Formats: sequence, C-alpha cells, structure tokens
Amino acid sequence: MKCFLPVLSCLAVLGVVSAQRQVAVQEGPLYRTEGSHITIWCNVSGYQGPSEQNFQWSIYLPSAPEREVQIVSTMDSSFPYAIYTQRVRSGKIYVERVQGNSALLHITDLQARDAGEYECHTPNTDERYFGSYSAKMNLMVIPDSLQSTAVRHTLHRVEQDPLELTCEVATETLQHSHLSVAWLRQRGSEKPVEVIALSRDFVLQSSSDYAQRQSLGEVRLDKLGSSTFRLTVFHLQPSDQGEFYCEATEWIQDPDGSWYPMTRKRSEGTVVNVQPTDKEFTVRLETDKRLYTVGEPAEFRCILEGQNTPDRYFAVSWAFNSSLIASMGPNAVPVLNSEFTHREARGQLKVAKESDNVFVLKIYHLRQEDSGKYNCRVTEREKTVTGEFIDKESKRPKNIPIIVLPIKSSISVEVASNASVVLEGENLHLSCSIRTAGRPLGRFSVIWQLVDRQNRRSNIMWLDRDGTVQPGTSYWERSSFGGVQMEQVQPNSFSLGIFNSRREDEGQYECHVTEWVRAVDGEWQVVGERRASTLVSITALVTKLQVSKSKRTLTLVENRPIQLNCSVKSQTSQNSHFAVLWYVHKPSDADGKLILKTTHNSAFEYGTYAEEEGLRARLQFERHVSGGLFSLTVQRAEVSDSGSYYCHVEEWLLSPNYAWYKLAEEVSGRTEVTVKQPDSRLKLSQAQGNLSVLETRQVQLECVVLNRTSAASQLLVEWFVWKPNHPERETLARLSRDATFHYGEQAAKNNLKGRLHLESPSPGVYRLFIQNVAVQDSGTYSCRVEEWLPSPGGTWYRRAEDTAGQTAVQVMRPDAALQVDTVVPNATVSEKAAFQLDCSIVSRSSQDSRFAVAWYSLRTKAGGKRGSPGLEDGEEEGEEGEEEEEEDPTERTALLSVGPDAVFGPEGSPWEGRLRFQRLSPLLYRLTVLQASPRDTGNYSCRVEEWLPSPQKEWYRLTEEESAPIGIRVLDTSSTLQSIICSNDALFYFIFFYPFPIFGILIITILLVRFKSRNSSKNSDGKNGVPLLWIKEPHLNYSPTCLEPPVLKSAREDDVHSLCLKGKMPEGWLELGRIMKI
Repeated sequence: MKCFLPVLSCLAVLGVVSAQRQVAVQEGPLYRTEGSHITIWCNVSGYQGPSEQNFQWSIYLPSAPEREVQIVSTMDSSFPYAIYTQRVRSGKIYVERVQGNSALLHITDLQARDAGEYECHTPNTDERYFGSYSAKMNLMVIPDSLQSTAVRHTLHRVEQDPLELTCEVATETLQHSHLSVAWLRQRGSEKPVEVIALSRDFVLQSSSDYAQRQSLGEVRLDKLGSSTFRLTVFHLQPSDQGEFYCEATEWIQDPDGSWYPMTRKRSEGTVVNVQPTDKEFTVRLETDKRLYTVGEPAEFRCILEGQNTPDRYFAVSWAFNSSLIASMGPNAVPVLNSEFTHREARGQLKVAKESDNVFVLKIYHLRQEDSGKYNCRVTEREKTVTGEFIDKESKRPKNIPIIVLPIKSSISVEVASNASVVLEGENLHLSCSIRTAGRPLGRFSVIWQLVDRQNRRSNIMWLDRDGTVQPGTSYWERSSFGGVQMEQVQPNSFSLGIFNSRREDEGQYECHVTEWVRAVDGEWQVVGERRASTLVSITALVTKLQVSKSKRTLTLVENRPIQLNCSVKSQTSQNSHFAVLWYVHKPSDADGKLILKTTHNSAFEYGTYAEEEGLRARLQFERHVSGGLFSLTVQRAEVSDSGSYYCHVEEWLLSPNYAWYKLAEEVSGRTEVTVKQPDSRLKLSQAQGNLSVLETRQVQLECVVLNRTSAASQLLVEWFVWKPNHPERETLARLSRDATFHYGEQAAKNNLKGRLHLESPSPGVYRLFIQNVAVQDSGTYSCRVEEWLPSPGGTWYRRAEDTAGQTAVQVMRPDAALQVDTVVPNATVSEKAAFQLDCSIVSRSSQDSRFAVAWYSLRTKAGGKRGSPGLEDGEEEGEEGEEEEEEDPTERTALLSVGPDAVFGPEGSPWEGRLRFQRLSPLLYRLTVLQASPRDTGNYSCRVEEWLPSPQKEWYRLTEEESAPIGIRVLDTSSTLQSIICSNDALFYFIFFYPFPIFGILIITILLVRFKSRNSSKNSDGKNGVPLLWIKEPHLNYSPTCLEPPVLKSAREDDVHSLCLKGKMPEGWLELGRIMKI
C-alpha cells in the first residue's frame, strides 16, 4: 500500500502526457500465502468522460488460460461468476476505491485456487477507442509453512533474578524469503511491549521501555542453531512482570523491490511473575539550623530511604503546627492550602520534589510568625489494574521546631581625618567606618554634615541606600567642579574629600549612618541609626600671587600660529608651584571653556574645548626658564579659533606634612584673537567676444584665470549661457573641484550631452568645446569660477568666486546656393505623343542636401495675360517696360510633387495616370507626360526645395527655386481637311479614286465628238471662211482637286494618299473640305 500511491501518481502523470487511455496494474508475479489478505491496485489515466471510472476484475486460471472468469465489478453486481458470487456477497472479495481513477482489489482469505492471471478492465467512456483498456498480472498462492512454537508455562522469579526463554521458528517456503523474530511482553489488556526483535535485515532493536537495558546488555536475543531464538533478561524488575511470547514474520520481496510480510505467527506465551525484594522505607526531616532572623531563608528536606523507590509511588504532605501547608501526590504536583498559596505566588515559598528520594519545603523570607514546628508525612501508594492509587503504609519523622527572631541593628561608627589642623588651600580627607557584630542585614545610607563654630548644621553630601550620591545645597557648585567628593571605598567604609579647603570649611564633621532592611512585603524599613564626628581646624594663609592683567588684540590669517603668554609677576614663595589653566571665551558662551591644564607637578590635562574642537594635535605648551612665564601656542589657526583667551593661575605650596595644597589663584588679562581668511585675489579674464559659426561646426569658449588666492586652492568652473528671449541663465556644464565633469540641468533639454568637451591645456586655462553646433545653441556664454581653500582642519571652504567676460555666439545656417536651370527650350508635339519636362539643378548649397521637386502647369486667369507667349504664330512678347499687376495673373496647377524623403504626392487630375517620374542623376529630374492632348498646351515649370539636416539629424528647408516656364504646344489634327479626308475611307475613295474613271470617259467622249465634228465640218469651214471658235479646246481649271491637268492616264491612289499625309493639299482643297464638312 505504501508503494501504491507513488506509483499511482506517476502513472497518472504518464496518462496526462500520453493523452490516451492507459490502464496499469500492480506488477507481478506476486507470491502470497494461503489464508492471507491480499490487495492488488489498478489505475487508469488519459481517459475522457466522468472523473469516476469503473473497474472489472477477472481471472484466467492456469487450467484454462484462455477462459475469462469474472470476479467482481464496481458497476454490475451480477458480474461475478458462480464460483465467486458467494465470496463477493460475503465481503471476502471486494473493490476499494482509492480515487476516481484508481481502486484496490481485496481478497481477505486467499485460497490455492485463487492463483492465476488477473485482469483489470475499465469500461470505455471515451468518444473513440484509443489506448489500452485492461492490464494483467500474475498471482502465485503458496502454502503457509511458517511455524513459531514455544512451551507454555508459568515462571515465578524474584526481583534481580535472570530470565531465559526460547522459541522455535521454521519455514519451508521454496521462494527466497526473510524472517524476523520479536519477543513481546503483555500485561492483561495492555498493548504488547516489544522487548527485543531481530529484523529481516538482521538488526537488533527494542522499544523505548527496554532500549536502555538492551544498550547496557541487560536484555539479549541469541540465535541457537538454525531455528532457535533465545531471550535473556539478566536482572528482572517488577515492571517485567507479564506474559512473554515470540512472534515470527516471513517476508518476501515483490517485483517493485518492496518487502511484503506474507505471514505472521506467534508462539504460546510464558507468564512471568516478579516478586519485589523489600517494601520497607524510612523517612527523616532535616534543616540547617533552628534559630533564624526575620527575612532569612529556611529549607526543610524530607528524605525517603527504601529499596526501588523510583519504581514505587509515594505521596508527601507538609505540616506547620499540625496545620497542612501543602500535599504532593505521585505525580509530583504540589497542592497548597489557601494561606500559603499567596506566599507561593509572590515567590516567598516553594514545595517541590528534588529527586526520587528528597522532597523540599523552602521559605525564602521568614516572618516572625513562622516560628513553630514543621513536619512531613510520606505515604506509599499502589497502582491498581484500573490505574487508580491505593494508600498503603504511611510514615512521618519527628517535628523540627524553629525560632524566628526580630531584626536588631548591631553597627558602630568611627570617623577619622588626615589632619586635625590644615592650612587653607590644603585638601581634607575624612573616612567613616561601620562595624557590625555579624553579617550586615541590609543596606546603609550615609550623610556627611558640618557643624560650624556658630553651631549651624549643613549637609555636605549624602549617599542613599541605592548608592546614589547627592551634594548639599551649599556645596552644589563646589561638587560640580570636583571640589567636594564622596565615595564608598568598601561595603562598610565611606570617604569624604574636600579639595582646596577654605576658612569656612572649619568645624565639626559628622558621619550619620542609617541601616535599612527589606521587609517581607518588599518595603524597606529602618532598623538602626548611628553617628560619629571629628573636629577640623583650618589656618588661613596670605598670598602674594599677581598675574599680568594687560590686554592685547591679535589679528592674523588662518594657518598662522596663535601665540598666547601668561606672566606671573609675583609669588608668595620661591618654592611655589603653579598650575595654569588656559581658557577661551566665545561671544556665544556664557563662561569660558577650558583648553588645557598644566598641574603644579607639570602634568598635562586637555580640557573639554580641546577635545570637542580637536585641538590636541595643534596645542603646544611651553614653560620658560624664568619660571613665571608660560606660553600656549595654537598651531595652524582656524577662523573658529577666534575668541577671548586668558589664563587661570593657581599657586601651590608644600605643607609641613609634605602634602601639596592650593594657596591662591588669579586670572590674567584677556587677549582678543581674530583669525580671518586670506584676502581673495581671484580674477578672471573679462575679455568680451563675438563668434559667428555655421551649423555642425565646433565652437571653442575659453575661461582664463588671471590670478588666484593660493596655489593650493581648488577651482570649480561652471559654464552657463543666456539664450535669446530667456532672461535667466542656463547651466551647461560644471567641472568640480576634483576635476569631475558634470552636465548642467539644461544639457539634456538642449541636447548637449555628448557634444560638450572640456580641456585644460595649462593651469588656469579652461576650454569648453561645443561640437556639432545648431542654431538653438546661439546665445551669450560665460563662465563662473569658485575658489576653494583648505582650512587648517583639512576641510575645504569656498573663499571667492568671479565671472568671466561674455562671448556672444551666433550659429548660422549655410547660405543658399540653389540654382535651377532657367534656359529651357519650348517644344511642339503631336497629339497622343509624349513630352518631357526636365528639372535641372545647376548648383546646390551642400553635398548633404536633399531636394523636393514639384511640376506646375501655368494658366492665365480670366482677363489676364498669357503665362507663356510665343506659342502661336504671330504672337509677340509684351512690352518690357510694362509693370506687373498687383495680383499674379497666373494660375498654378500641380502635376506631381516628390518630397525630400522620396514620397510622391497625388497626381493632378488632368494628368492622372499619364505621368512618369525619373531621376536621371542626383541633380536632374524628369517628368514625362504620356498621351498628350491639346488641353496639355501651355506653360510648365518646376519648383525645387533644398532641405538640409540639422545637427540634431532633423531636416529643414533651406531655400527654394523655380525654373523658367517651358512652353509646350500640342497640335490638334481633328479640325483640318487633311484629317477629315484621311480619317474617312469612303470620302477618301470618293475624292481620290472614283473621279478618275468618270473624267476619263468624259474626256474620251469629248475628244470623239470633237473629232467627228472636225471631219464633218471641214467643208463648212472652207466654205464660209469663218472659224468655229466655240468648238475650240476650253481652258480647264483643276484647282479644286489634287490632280494634274487631265491626261490620258489617271493618278494612282497611293500617290494621292501620300499627298494627304504630307499635308501638301492646295488651298482650294481646304475650302472644298470645309464645304463638304458642312
């Protein structure tokens, strides 16, 4: 079953991936013993339809391997064959659904006839058959030959006796199998406890009850021979009592690698009774002492002595003056009565089991009412089969009485001083010692008081019980300067020190000690007070100390030394020593701050001002040989060192008891020190400039530092510009003090990043280059320089700044040099022919230029002049001196436009579909108009726009130029006689072919008539002598035709047609054409 779910999951995944029905069954062959319970899993995947599938199990018996015997089905109760019907109905064979697509076949009582090939079939729920719908496996049923035998008997043993039990385990299984043997102990209905076991992998193991005893060798399992297993328990305990039996399990390995317990057999049991050796026990009560003081702790121990106490059950109760304090059962959980529950909650009392044999009662803070008799009682209990406890023997020791005494103070106080008579200015040391009869009960608070000659008492200092020291009101100021000090030298010793004593310090010094003890409720209470005193006299001294009071003023530049002198003009004794304290007073401070102190024994002590301002490394003290002159030098002065300096001199003398004391003190005159920064000498070149430069060129701006304050200074250079119509300046770039280049705020907006370059060819000379300039870069440029100086402390500060002269920069675009060819010949073309409009660029402004070309048709507006003279014969140009009208009389119509990006515009409607564009060279553009018509007659021009790229790669129009008009004339052939005749075949034959035969017959007829008439009239003519003029040959005019004078032969049709095509028709023919057209 453990291997079943992972296999099902894997098969489910495979089913999803294969996307077809797949049935899988547990891998065989499986070997199982008769009478055992077997399960076989079956899984289907990759199916369609409902999520819950049905399963049908069948078997193919070895006697009839081709015959299917139906066993059980999840969808049809009538599915089983007769031999399995009864077992299915009784539940000995059934199918357990694990999921919708997986199931388990259960056979609870396996029989030998159940061996065979099992088939799991899943009815189809898919739209079509695709995949496998059944799977098979083999089941082998073998006899159960495992035996586990032992002799059943009852043994009686005494505690600590050894125990040996044997068990015979044998099997006759032919297949390879493993055996595991375990010895178990059972008490009544309790769950069996594993004593020791040998696993199928030959590993010894025990349950938690026996694991420790097995590790110590107290419990063993030995194999004797091939089938005998012996259990040995060397030292029996009462807990070992029960029934011992052995259990054998036979394991076989399935094809999937897992081990399966085929059968399990247990032997007969052996009942073992263990009799404890001794049940007697004794109890005694102990405590450290019988006499206590209030607040002390007390502990009572109830000690149990007996055999095997850890395995026995005891209950303990505590009593005070025969009243129950607390009780504790075998579970060691104390139960206190109401009176002592509150004390336990506050942590004043505790009842606990310290070990199996020791029980304690602890009272942490004894009260006086805790005096009395204490006792404990121990009762042994026996645990029944039902788990209940029965009281057995009970014992109690003798009572222990205790006495709790109240707290009494036993302290004494002694006061001592270093001298009873001291000179004024000497130090006074007093000590207060506390002595106690025993161990201190609590804490002490100490107060030092002075009773002067007028019997006035004043508090000098006191220390409370928490260890906090506070000065008295009249000694607060002296305490703040360390003139009066109090400390706890030892737990029972306190000292008072008065330094530089005065006349008013004379009097009776008293030490007042108070002893405190914490009560049971946590509050402190006074248990005693003691005091002691001593008299101290102070002898006055007259001093001759004088210190120079002269004042002076000192002004210097930073980084120079400040020299301070302190002169002692007179002193009391030639043996006088001096302590010199140097102070500085700032206007913002109420009092002076200590810089340096040199004690009378020449020790140095730095003051708070020197520590805060970091002056230690810059101070130099000197004492001159004369002895009365002291000097203090502040090296590398800073502006912050300005202030009023003075010295405080203390005169010290050696007392008769060889102790130094301060005799007098005096303050010198003040030295006013002013430290200033060096004068600024920063100067920039103020030269003005004007620059004109073409786009895409480079602009060089120069910033020259003519002078600076210090060679060690650092410069910050900032470039800015004023743009036209922008009153505020814009920062372009900044060169920081550490030579780091930064773009200004406007650099990104003006697209300057990557176009700025800064260099410094020599110290103080800074050049800013603006590359690939554009028109928008025009403006007034200047630079600003900040000079930074190092302070003596190592920090940098800005000392000065200056702005250089301005440079006006004008960025211009290149001059327009565009020229379009203005000498263009006119042209005449026939209808339906093509004509070309060339646009030739003679010169351009730049090699990077791009051109936009457009062709226009020029028409004269109504009432205006013609746009292009000379198109018809006889037309002349207008007078040269004629003024142009205010409005352009020419109307433009665009034929075609081509942008600088080679994008074509729409074609003009009259020419749509008849235009062809060609770029013959970078400077020659041609537009061809196809299928010319008379409507195309007119003037044409081309207009060229020159576009250049800006430095920002944006194109702009620089200029435009238009060519001279081109005159185009398209001949109209539809209105001439020639076109009429040549275009009509019938008219052509009527005019040029049919007249020839008619005229030929007519001429022949006339000639014949004439001939006959001449012959017949010869006589008449001779007779009369008058000529017949009317029969003379007439003058024929054939001008209306294109024929020659009549001859005997006729013209050819082809010749006449060629005359029509050549346009050599006489004028008469033209008139005839007009008449015929009408």
